[in-house]
Amino acid sequence: MPVQRALTYAFIALLVLIQYPLWLGKGGWLRVWELDRQVEGQKNITAGLKRRNAGMEAEVRDLKNGVGAVEERARFELGMVKEDEIFFQVLDASTPPGAAPGAAGAAGTAAPAAAGPPVSTAPVAR
Repeated sequence: MPVQRALTYAFIALLVLIQYPLWLGKGGWLRVWELDRQVEGQKNITAGLKRRNAGMEAEVRDLKNGVGAVEERARFELGMVKEDEIFFQVLDASTPPGAAPGAAGAAGTAAPAAAGPPVSTAPVAR
């Protein structure tokens, strides 16, 4: 009987030793599960970057092929006006002096103070 009991304990110990690498070892289930979570996170990041790249690619295509996109950027980002246009500067009476344009009604947002009165611009063709 004692030999049979010792043999049972030995088999249980071997079973535990065999299970250890399966669950906690270098290639165990816990490690695989953690790596799977990391892969899913990277897939989400990659999908976001692909969407951003697709938007940038469309913008580059517009800038290469279309005159309208270049003209729009020149007007709004650089303040350029066409040769046959007259530039009018319209002051917005609802915005308090010293506030940034578009900051009126934006409660809770800190906007840098403008150097002069708020301005709304619109080129007008002759």
